[in-house]
Amino acid sequence: MPASERARELVLAAAHAAADKLATDVVAIDVSDQLFITDAFLVASAPNDRQVNAIVDAVEEALRAVDAKPLRREGERDGRWVLLDYADVVVHVQHDEERTYYALERLWKDCPLIELPEEARGRKRSSE
Repeated sequence: MPASERARELVLAAAHAAADKLATDVVAIDVSDQLFITDAFLVASAPNDRQVNAIVDAVEEALRAVDAKPLRREGERDGRWVLLDYADVVVHVQHDEERTYYALERLWKDCPLIELPEEARGRKRSSE
């Protein structure tokens, strides 16, 4: 069963907010067939801790505007990988180094992506 309409609405709002704060490689993954606890993951990254926190703030503000509050928030203090759990959607905002190391897209490669409009995909990470 694909991600719910509510999950897609939250993913889109969060993706736009992240992209507006210059997140890199914003990706939405439909995990609804693999997990019972959530429908989708949104993964975004940034090159430094300060920008990770700015993206998190923007996502929370955007989702608050569509009547969504996080049930759980983890990792804010370190600013390296912040997880926002909205039940239908789990938002992962990672420092570029954590994104490369943990490779969530690779872990969930068997799950379909949720198509995001170009303007919500953020910047592309530069090659190292």
